[in-house]
Parts: sequence; structure tokens; C-alpha cells
Amino acid sequence: MSRTGETLMAMYEAMRARFGHRGWWPSAAATDVETAEGKPVDPATLPAEGRLEIAVGAILTQNTNWINVEKAIRNLRQADCMSVGALYAKPQAEIAGLIRPAGYYNVKAKRLKNFIARVHEGFGDDVEAFLDRSVSTLREELLSINGIGRETADSIILYAAGKPSFVVDAYTVRIGVRHGLLSPEDDYEAVKELFESSLPQGVDLWKDYHAQLVETGKRYCRPQARCEGCPLEHFPHDVDV
Repeated sequence: MSRTGETLMAMYEAMRARFGHRGWWPSAAATDVETAEGKPVDPATLPAEGRLEIAVGAILTQNTNWINVEKAIRNLRQADCMSVGALYAKPQAEIAGLIRPAGYYNVKAKRLKNFIARVHEGFGDDVEAFLDRSVSTLREELLSINGIGRETADSIILYAAGKPSFVVDAYTVRIGVRHGLLSPEDDYEAVKELFESSLPQGVDLWKDYHAQLVETGKRYCRPQARCEGCPLEHFPHDVDV
């Protein structure tokens, strides 16, 4: 393992020691469910509705917090809309009303309809067939859907498809830059490549690593850093970059 990889794993162990396994995706119907052995459920073993819910959540969580996304998902469930066929048939305006708690609901309803249309038209409503392809093929198709960016695509691949594609967000970049692992000029793909090439290959590890970074970023590595008590406090860092 490279020196960078060793540093990243040491950081992961420090975060996990503090927060425990995060059990993401943060959905009661999805990957935070654990087996009796304490291992996360493989998305491939979930029913189609569970995998679809993760994908829907990834689209809705853009620019909002998970609590609001949960409210939107609850509305979709109560309206019997948590299936590709039901979402495809539902008018966009009605979907917008159901997902209103997630914010930017008109924009997100359009993005959700774009995703659903691709699954419906190309895979006959079979979200499992849509997801069960190679990472490169799936990522290319997701990025071709209007409104789905790289973070959302990688979230769907990692958490809904259960395939290795590291998710990069603002927390990942901020923590990486402050700890000298990244340059402020590094783009999304460069950051993604650093983590994927340095860490051991493993879907469960990559899921939990992303979740640990989010938790650390939310609590400590904010735009105005709160280093005292941070699990990464003892790693070399510079909050002024």
C-alpha cells in the first residue's frame, strides 16, 4: 500500500473508532439495515423497491439534508409511488408536490422523471437490470441523464448498485485539502482517482469511508474548522487552505 493509502486508512480507522460503522445508505428500507452478524446488507439482496429508493434518495438529497429527503420519500411511499411504473405514470407536477420537503422540488421532480424515463424506456421498468451492469457502463449512462451529476451518479452506483465507485463531495475535498492529500485545484475525477487508487478495493469500505467523511465534515471540518475533539485532529493539517 502506498504512503497515501496508509494515511487514508489511518484516518479511516480514527474516524470509525470515534463514530462507529455509519451503516449508510441512511434509509430504513435500504443499506443501513444490518444482518445478525452486524454486516451491512448487500444492495443486490434488496428488493427492487429498496434499490430504487436509494437511487431516488440520491437524486433528492442534492442541496438539502437527509431529514427532508426522508419526508419526501415517505410521501412517495404513502402515495404508492415507490416503483418505476408508478413514478413514470405520475405527472411531474404531482411528483413535485410529493417531494416538496426536499426543496427545489420542481427541478428535482424533472430530474427524477428523467431518471425514471430512462429505466422505463430502456429496461421495461426493471431497475435491477438497469443497475446490474459494469461500473463504467452504468456511470456513463447515469451521467448522460439530464440533471444527474458525478456525485449523484457515484452515490447510485455505490449504494444502490453495490458497485465500487467512490463518492466525492464537499466534505471529501475540504478534509483532503486541509490534510495535504489534495490540491484545491483538483477536480472531481482527480479526487475520485486518488481515493480509488489508494484505498483497498471494497464496496463496504468505500461506503463507510464516505459516510465517515460526511460525519467528520458535518461536526468538525466545517468552512470554519472546529479542530478540537475531531478524530483527525492529530493528523497534520492546515485549516487556512
